[in-house]
Amino acid sequence: MENDGVEEGQMERRRRSERRQGRLSAYIEGALNPRRRAGRRTEDQIYPIIDWHSPRVLALVLGILGLSFLDGAMTLVLMSHGATEANPIMALLLPHSPGWFAAAKLTLTAAGIVVLVICSRMRLFRSISGESLMVGVLLAYVLLIVYELRLLSVIDLSAA
Repeated sequence: MENDGVEEGQMERRRRSERRQGRLSAYIEGALNPRRRAGRRTEDQIYPIIDWHSPRVLALVLGILGLSFLDGAMTLVLMSHGATEANPIMALLLPHSPGWFAAAKLTLTAAGIVVLVICSRMRLFRSISGESLMVGVLLAYVLLIVYELRLLSVIDLSAA
Protein backbone atom coordinates (compact mmCIF):
# COMPACT_ATOMS: atom_id res chain seq x y z
CA MET A 1 0.00 0.00 0.00
CA GLU A 2 1.28 3.47 -0.83
CA ASN A 3 2.37 5.69 2.01
CA ASP A 4 1.90 9.13 0.34
CA GLY A 5 4.18 10.67 2.97
CA VAL A 6 1.76 10.00 5.86
CA GLU A 7 2.96 8.01 8.83
CA GLU A 8 0.93 4.99 9.79
CA GLY A 9 -1.75 5.93 12.29
CA GLN A 10 -1.79 9.59 11.23
CA MET A 11 -4.78 11.05 9.53
CA GLU A 12 -4.41 12.81 6.16
CA ARG A 13 -5.12 16.51 6.75
CA ARG A 14 -4.81 17.70 3.17
CA ARG A 15 -8.01 18.27 1.26
CA ARG A 16 -8.46 16.65 -2.08
CA SER A 17 -10.02 19.81 -3.57
CA GLU A 18 -7.83 22.64 -4.82
CA ARG A 19 -7.56 25.33 -2.16
CA ARG A 20 -6.09 27.93 -4.48
CA GLN A 21 -8.71 29.75 -6.48
CA GLY A 22 -8.24 32.01 -9.44
CA ARG A 23 -9.35 35.45 -8.33
CA LEU A 24 -9.45 38.64 -10.36
CA SER A 25 -7.27 40.38 -7.77
CA ALA A 26 -4.50 37.82 -8.36
CA TYR A 27 -4.52 38.55 -12.10
CA ILE A 28 -4.45 42.30 -11.47
CA GLU A 29 -1.59 41.89 -8.98
CA GLY A 30 0.32 39.76 -11.50
CA ALA A 31 -0.21 42.35 -14.23
CA LEU A 32 0.96 45.24 -12.05
CA ASN A 33 3.87 43.35 -10.43
CA PRO A 34 5.07 40.73 -12.90
CA ARG A 35 7.60 38.27 -11.58
CA ARG A 36 9.68 37.39 -14.59
CA ARG A 37 10.99 40.31 -16.63
CA ALA A 38 14.12 38.56 -17.88
CA GLY A 39 15.47 35.04 -18.20
CA ARG A 40 17.09 33.39 -15.17
CA ARG A 41 19.59 31.08 -16.84
CA THR A 42 22.48 31.61 -19.22
CA GLU A 43 20.61 29.98 -22.10
CA ASP A 44 17.69 32.33 -21.41
CA GLN A 45 19.74 35.16 -22.85
CA ILE A 46 18.98 33.82 -26.33
CA TYR A 47 15.43 32.52 -25.78
CA PRO A 48 14.02 34.07 -22.59
CA ILE A 49 10.65 32.95 -21.26
CA ILE A 50 8.98 35.88 -19.54
CA ASP A 51 5.52 36.90 -18.38
CA TRP A 52 5.96 40.64 -18.85
CA HIS A 53 6.28 42.65 -22.03
CA SER A 54 6.99 46.33 -22.34
CA PRO A 55 4.24 48.83 -23.20
CA ARG A 56 6.15 49.37 -26.45
CA VAL A 57 5.20 45.83 -27.53
CA LEU A 58 1.54 46.60 -26.83
CA ALA A 59 1.78 49.76 -28.94
CA LEU A 60 3.33 47.77 -31.79
CA VAL A 61 0.60 45.13 -31.57
CA LEU A 62 -2.18 47.72 -31.60
CA GLY A 63 -0.52 49.57 -34.48
CA ILE A 64 -0.16 46.41 -36.57
CA LEU A 65 -3.75 45.33 -35.91
CA GLY A 66 -5.11 48.79 -36.68
CA LEU A 67 -3.16 49.08 -39.91
CA SER A 68 -4.20 45.55 -40.89
CA PHE A 69 -7.84 46.51 -40.39
CA LEU A 70 -7.33 49.68 -42.42
CA ASP A 71 -5.58 47.67 -45.15
CA GLY A 72 -8.55 45.29 -45.33
CA ALA A 73 -11.04 48.13 -45.62
CA MET A 74 -8.98 49.90 -48.27
CA THR A 75 -8.57 46.63 -50.18
CA LEU A 76 -12.34 46.22 -50.31
CA VAL A 77 -12.75 49.80 -51.60
CA LEU A 78 -10.04 49.30 -54.22
CA MET A 79 -11.57 45.99 -55.29
CA SER A 80 -14.94 47.70 -55.79
CA HIS A 81 -13.15 50.03 -58.26
CA GLY A 82 -11.62 47.19 -60.28
CA ALA A 83 -8.35 46.45 -58.48
CA THR A 84 -7.18 42.88 -57.93
CA GLU A 85 -5.91 41.31 -54.71
CA ALA A 86 -2.16 40.59 -54.87
CA ASN A 87 -2.20 38.03 -52.04
CA PRO A 88 -3.31 34.70 -53.61
CA ILE A 89 -4.72 33.31 -50.36
CA MET A 90 -6.82 36.41 -49.71
CA ALA A 91 -7.84 36.50 -53.37
CA LEU A 92 -9.47 33.09 -52.90
CA LEU A 93 -11.62 34.36 -50.02
CA LEU A 94 -12.57 37.73 -51.46
CA PRO A 95 -15.11 36.71 -54.14
CA HIS A 96 -17.11 34.61 -51.67
CA SER A 97 -17.73 37.17 -48.95
CA PRO A 98 -16.12 40.39 -47.73
CA GLY A 99 -16.91 39.22 -44.19
CA TRP A 100 -14.89 36.01 -44.62
CA PHE A 101 -12.11 38.03 -46.18
CA ALA A 102 -11.99 40.42 -43.20
CA ALA A 103 -12.24 37.60 -40.64
CA ALA A 104 -9.46 35.60 -42.29
CA LYS A 105 -7.23 38.66 -42.66
CA LEU A 106 -7.57 39.70 -39.02
CA THR A 107 -7.26 36.11 -37.75
CA LEU A 108 -4.07 35.48 -39.71
CA THR A 109 -2.64 38.83 -38.64
CA ALA A 110 -3.51 38.21 -34.99
CA ALA A 111 -1.96 34.71 -35.09
CA GLY A 112 1.23 36.17 -36.53
CA ILE A 113 1.28 38.87 -33.87
CA VAL A 114 0.94 36.29 -31.09
CA VAL A 115 4.04 34.53 -32.43
CA LEU A 116 5.89 37.85 -32.70
CA VAL A 117 4.98 38.80 -29.12
CA ILE A 118 6.22 35.45 -27.85
CA CYS A 119 9.44 36.03 -29.80
CA SER A 120 9.72 39.73 -28.91
CA ARG A 121 12.64 39.19 -26.50
CA MET A 122 14.32 36.48 -28.55
CA ARG A 123 17.17 36.86 -30.98
CA LEU A 124 15.88 35.59 -34.31
CA PHE A 125 18.50 34.26 -36.71
CA ARG A 126 20.95 35.14 -33.89
CA SER A 127 21.01 38.77 -34.95
CA ILE A 128 17.64 40.56 -34.93
CA SER A 129 15.34 40.87 -31.94
CA GLY A 130 11.72 39.85 -32.25
CA GLU A 131 10.68 43.35 -31.25
CA SER A 132 12.72 44.78 -34.12
CA LEU A 133 10.91 42.41 -36.44
CA MET A 134 7.60 43.78 -35.12
CA VAL A 135 8.80 47.31 -35.93
CA GLY A 136 9.62 46.10 -39.44
CA VAL A 137 6.12 44.63 -39.85
CA LEU A 138 4.59 47.91 -38.67
CA LEU A 139 6.71 49.90 -41.13
CA ALA A 140 5.74 47.51 -43.94
CA TYR A 141 2.07 48.11 -43.14
CA VAL A 142 2.66 51.88 -43.14
CA LEU A 143 4.23 51.64 -46.61
CA LEU A 144 1.33 49.47 -47.79
CA ILE A 145 -1.22 51.99 -46.52
CA VAL A 146 0.65 54.85 -48.24
CA TYR A 147 0.64 52.83 -51.48
CA GLU A 148 -3.10 52.13 -51.16
CA LEU A 149 -3.83 55.80 -50.46
CA ARG A 150 -1.97 56.74 -53.65
CA LEU A 151 -4.02 54.17 -55.57
CA LEU A 152 -7.22 55.59 -54.10
CA SER A 153 -6.21 59.12 -55.06
CA VAL A 154 -5.63 58.00 -58.67
CA ILE A 155 -8.98 56.22 -58.77
CA ASP A 156 -10.81 59.24 -57.33
CA LEU A 157 -9.12 61.60 -59.82
CA SER A 158 -10.00 59.44 -62.82
CA ALA A 159 -13.61 58.97 -61.65
CA ALA A 160 -14.18 62.73 -61.23
